[in-house]
Amino acid sequence: MASQTSTNAYSVFIPEIWSQKLNNMLTKECVMLQCVNRNWEGEIKNQGDKVKIIQPADVTISTLGTDTLEYKELTPTSTDLVIDQKKFFAFKINDVAQVQSNTDIMEAHLRNAKKAIEEVQDAYLLSLHSSVPSANTVGTESSAISLDKTTIYSKFVDLALRLKNSDAVSAGVRPWVVINPTIESYLLQSSEFISAHNVADKTLREGAIGRIAGMDVLVSTNLTAVSNKYYVLAGTNEAITFASQLAKIESLRDQSSFSDLVRGLYLYGAKVVQPNALAKMVVTAPSAS
Repeated sequence: MASQTSTNAYSVFIPEIWSQKLNNMLTKECVMLQCVNRNWEGEIKNQGDKVKIIQPADVTISTLGTDTLEYKELTPTSTDLVIDQKKFFAFKINDVAQVQSNTDIMEAHLRNAKKAIEEVQDAYLLSLHSSVPSANTVGTESSAISLDKTTIYSKFVDLALRLKNSDAVSAGVRPWVVINPTIESYLLQSSEFISAHNVADKTLREGAIGRIAGMDVLVSTNLTAVSNKYYVLAGTNEAITFASQLAKIESLRDQSSFSDLVRGLYLYGAKVVQPNALAKMVVTAPSAS
């Protein structure tokens, strides 16, 4: 009887290397990961893991008089960041591909896996617009903003002002705003938009196309229309904390075909820890022509 053991059809497939490369891709290239902090990531092993976040208490300033100094006890608050998002990819590699096995095709598989993860992850993080306070919102559900090349700058100035008025922006804190390609097309026609190659201080986030109203501008195709509206999200990296882990990539032999099976498990979660450090604009989606 022939042995049931078989070498992997893709001889270059080494799970540990795949895992490391994919993690690097996700960390460096995902749009929304430029806009969050990962201060509380810790070690994630399973879906449902919790990361405890300790928030410092406010400090009260008093006027010094003749009375004795009074010391007030500070009571920090805590909240949990729950790793409640569990995503996987799984595909089959036929042995016929063995003769064509090379590093390039494996890299292509990695990029496709990265793109698929990024789409659901970006959509998840962008959905946190629901945590934006009403005072930090430009437009409303019933009266969404209509953008064009002549009005876009004033609306983005208003969006940036909401962040400043909520004390989210201070020295050394750079706000960001995420738009989609449709809004980008308007922005590129605005004379007030500063494109990336014209930003003199070279402090733009990786992947930013430029700056407007003091905010780094990033573009995501995952900012899609919901009920004929876009929710443009702006903020600082202090607003959302994020944790993720590519928990496992492995391969095994398919018992019902001449193929190898490859699968990966990705866990993540996010928490809005400073809602006032977020702002949004409710924008009318253009009608299809």
